[in-house]
Amino acid sequence: MQVYLPIAEMSVNALLVLGMGWLVGFLSGMFGVGGGFLMTPLLIFIGVPPAIAVGTQANQLVAASVSGVLAHWRRGNVDVKLGVVMLGGGVVGTAVGVWVFGILQRLGQIDIAITLSYVFFLGTIGGMMLVESSRAILRRRAPTARRGKLHRHIWLHGLPFKMRFQRSKLYISALLPAGIGAVGGMLVAIMGIGGGFLLVPAMIYLLNMPAGLVAGTSLFQIIFTTAAATLLQAATNQTVDAMLALLLLIGGVIGAQFGTRAGTRLRGETARMALSMIVVAVALKLAWDLFSRPDDLYTLTMGLR
Repeated sequence: MQVYLPIAEMSVNALLVLGMGWLVGFLSGMFGVGGGFLMTPLLIFIGVPPAIAVGTQANQLVAASVSGVLAHWRRGNVDVKLGVVMLGGGVVGTAVGVWVFGILQRLGQIDIAITLSYVFFLGTIGGMMLVESSRAILRRRAPTARRGKLHRHIWLHGLPFKMRFQRSKLYISALLPAGIGAVGGMLVAIMGIGGGFLLVPAMIYLLNMPAGLVAGTSLFQIIFTTAAATLLQAATNQTVDAMLALLLLIGGVIGAQFGTRAGTRLRGETARMALSMIVVAVALKLAWDLFSRPDDLYTLTMGLR
């Protein structure tokens, strides 16, 4: 079942794209991540140009995130006040990221920039999460392990403009969640990801948020930053393929509902372990493709008279 993508100028199997959207939506609901860290590489793997993959799949993240947030909202797992503060930084970061994306596209370096960004960020964050989650599992299994404090305060918590977030039981500087949101917004624009793979660990380890509120609050912020990124990419860089976005959207909405139910059955450290293994696997595949011999080789021959 082939469909033609007018902006990407290629044909793809519709069932394959729907399945990819379902898988990413499932992960979005389970782990509280946008899923773009996986969707953009998957689209690149099936031949979609990186710039089109980044601009288009951000639209799918909106639908998958809305579906996931609704499920978390019904359970009371969303800190709206903290999410709004993160959103303020996220909108600024998204605008800056779209501007940088346009510059790289005009220079003809956007494809390699996207791939290298994925290898670096996914490899670094995924590796750190894998080590931490492994240690957490070992500590939980150790019978004599001592439990730490509920909140560990670091120097970042002493920044000015402090706010109280009653739902998360936090009293921290608003600059910290706003800064995390800004970084997430830039990643949405440049890499086409919701930023959840970075936001979730940052919210846990920097903000010390309760684990039960992280997924829903992360998805709440991702909804608006990805929507802004989609509109800006379509208006300034023309890299949004509506047909591809529709297929991804349908699969993502359905998958997010199943993922949310599955996520409630996982312990926090087990979920982080699974997510980190997926992130590292994607980073390794992209790194391999950078150095492996391409299937199609192009040569340029010049004749001399």
